[in-house]
Amino acid sequence: MFRRKRFSDLVARQLVLFEDEQRELIEECEAAKLAYDRADRDEAEERYGDYADLVDAGAEILADMRDRFARTLDDEAAAEYEVAFNRAAAKRLPRFAVELGRR
Repeated sequence: MFRRKRFSDLVARQLVLFEDEQRELIEECEAAKLAYDRADRDEAEERYGDYADLVDAGAEILADMRDRFARTLDDEAAAEYEVAFNRAAAKRLPRFAVELGRR
């Protein structure tokens, strides 16, 4: 159990930092999702593309944050950290989690 929580405080702080620094992107994602949900059939595909592009941008920023820190760790610790980061991001920022797992 202890090892599972080894990076929990660090990851929580990183996710708060992301939310603070990327507030505008998060709000744009919310607006784009709402636009997609309300779109007519004719424009739904384009609206979803807009939303997906924003989600991809957020996931890329999170992956960069995760990967930069992971490079400072040995291989075993980096793997543990990445699991902790991805798990916490999935809970706190689920819209970015699917894309984050692909990076």
